[in-house]
Amino acid sequence: MDTIKVVCGIICDKNKVLICRRGLHKSQGGCWEFPGGKIEETESAENALHRELKEELGMTVIIEKYYDTVVHSYETFTIELIGYICKFKKATFNMTDHDSYQWVKICELCNWELAPADIPLAKQLIVNKLPTQ
Repeated sequence: MDTIKVVCGIICDKNKVLICRRGLHKSQGGCWEFPGGKIEETESAENALHRELKEELGMTVIIEKYYDTVVHSYETFTIELIGYICKFKKATFNMTDHDSYQWVKICELCNWELAPADIPLAKQLIVNKLPTQ
């Protein structure tokens, strides 16, 4: 089974974290996730995150630190999801892969229908009571 390296931003602003809903035409369509995308062969995880956020949301962030990696197997592929804590700077929210976004309290993350690979990160954030300032 192929493993796809994916990076995501745990983007914090004003005591909330950003989640985006995958478009219905996508794999896991309708599920919420921490935004990001595939890492290309020639780029670092951090560069991939900056590129993906710019392409998908017109967003710029400050990457503060690596958070954790989750490996999740779906039916036909495996994702290695690499999460980074980020500080929100600005965005146009001109969405290309998502159809909605929400800023939510970390303690409420599990109330949303998250993509399976994102659930362990969300649970860990809740337990660690990550400061979002």
